[in-house]
Amino acid sequence: MTPKYLIPFAALIAACSADDPPVPPVETAGFSQVIVEATGGNPAAEAAANEITDPYMREIIAEISSDAYEGRGPGSRGDEMTRGYLVQKMADLGLLPGGDDGSWEQLFGLVGVNAQQPETWTFEGHGEAKTLAQWDQFIVGSGKQQERIDVRDAELVFVGYGMQAPEYDWDDFKDADLEGKVLLIMNNDPDWDPELFEGETRLWYGRWDYKYLMAGEVGAAGAIIIHTTPSAGYPWQVVQTSWTGEQFELPAGDEPRTDFNGWVTEDTARELVAMAGHDLDELRERAFNRDFEPVPLGISTSIGMDVEINRSQSANVLGLIPGSDPDLKDEVVIYTAHHDHLGIGTPNEDGDAIYNGAFDNASGVALVMGIAKAFQAMPEAPRRSVLIAMVGAEEQGLLGSLYYAQNPTFPSGKIAANINYDGGNIWGDSHDVTYVGLGKTTIDHLVELIGNEQGRVIKPDQFPSRGSFYRSDQFSFARIGVPAAYLDPGTDFVDRPAGWGAEQVNHYVGHSYHQPSDEYDPSWNLDGMITDAQLGFWVGLAIANADEMPRWNEGDEFEAVRLEALADVED
Repeated sequence: MTPKYLIPFAALIAACSADDPPVPPVETAGFSQVIVEATGGNPAAEAAANEITDPYMREIIAEISSDAYEGRGPGSRGDEMTRGYLVQKMADLGLLPGGDDGSWEQLFGLVGVNAQQPETWTFEGHGEAKTLAQWDQFIVGSGKQQERIDVRDAELVFVGYGMQAPEYDWDDFKDADLEGKVLLIMNNDPDWDPELFEGETRLWYGRWDYKYLMAGEVGAAGAIIIHTTPSAGYPWQVVQTSWTGEQFELPAGDEPRTDFNGWVTEDTARELVAMAGHDLDELRERAFNRDFEPVPLGISTSIGMDVEINRSQSANVLGLIPGSDPDLKDEVVIYTAHHDHLGIGTPNEDGDAIYNGAFDNASGVALVMGIAKAFQAMPEAPRRSVLIAMVGAEEQGLLGSLYYAQNPTFPSGKIAANINYDGGNIWGDSHDVTYVGLGKTTIDHLVELIGNEQGRVIKPDQFPSRGSFYRSDQFSFARIGVPAAYLDPGTDFVDRPAGWGAEQVNHYVGHSYHQPSDEYDPSWNLDGMITDAQLGFWVGLAIANADEMPRWNEGDEFEAVRLEALADVED
């Protein structure tokens, strides 16, 4: 007779088919039979999940978000302190070192690029000149890892969304000669048609990193994104604080790069295109169509910046729970949360210059450490291995997870799944869970099955225009084909009025996201974080014990690279 912990993944999926009614719970020693089957056939999983406690997670949040850690900036003293603290916490739990050469860390180099932004920036054309003020109207940084950037008399060209998406028959560049030009680019991607670029759900095409990458590919000297709060998903102040001071990158290769990248406010962009006799709204209307072609504005600009280059290193902190099945222990479920934040930066109006990052992402780190604690409380490890990966330099462009994806400790075809957390529930119990990436993989069925057993509703990204799937570390794993899920707090809170949860999230984004005010508050209610962590534990345990690994849904953007990765490990 096949033990419950050997029930195939496909059987679990069948148990929660969208065409069938929910599976009624069957209580087994106080533990639903559905959960028993999904999490290893051992009711001890319930007891293990109860090892995820408020005091344990709260201690971690309060510690690494304290001023003593100086905002955990990549390559800083606070970064090193954070990593040392997490190594000790993993060792205390009994995890094994999962990093380089038997160590706890996977070290990676960082290049700190600190552009000395000019106080003003002038654009000229059509007999006029417009001088912009740094901070209030523009933010600009170096696109290259070199000590001086000089661009002279480069023409400004409006390129709509700045995208090439052949699967949507979309090309904003139309083979135009953009060598040495400065591109003025709309944020986001087309969002008015659910059949086109997935409607309100922002894809990677709508992200700033994609737009800067494409500007380099077409040979542009620079790229300027037009900021609006709706198109970015955050206010101008986030651009100001996130894009000033030292910016970190992995060491550059031979990839094409712009000389500079920047942002301007919407009002500033409107004034610039008006110099050329255009209306910004009319240009954007043109860009809503596939037949759009780049619009040279007849405006030129020059900019020069000294750039301070610093080389340092950070690391991903990796703790391993080896699998118990001789045939499957070389496969792995990876949990991720990023341990970094923005460090010490521009002071706010109260003079506070430490960007503590308590919610983002000390809370996510604490949640994943809670999950690790639960796994270690199990009487036997799951069949597959489990890797607890606290990755670095996420705020600088997912650098730690990108480095891991380029240098994985398990072949990508052996990584069963990635479950990522970037912020934990600090507002109390919720009736729902936000699953960023819902509809992309067969992990959906497990999350829904176990979420339903918790009496909760699984909802897709509740703020889809923010493009969250492409903004956190699961994206690095998806890019190498690993089925990935990003589990976020819900918004429907117990004993709270409708809309209260969304108000809390929006208030955080508007007032504390990437600000010194993202600080730990002892009044935070972690009850919902405990429930969310238990959900993540049970989902990962189910994947680790299943016969089959999860899959991308047919036709998903990451399916092809996954099939290649699986073929590589079968050869």
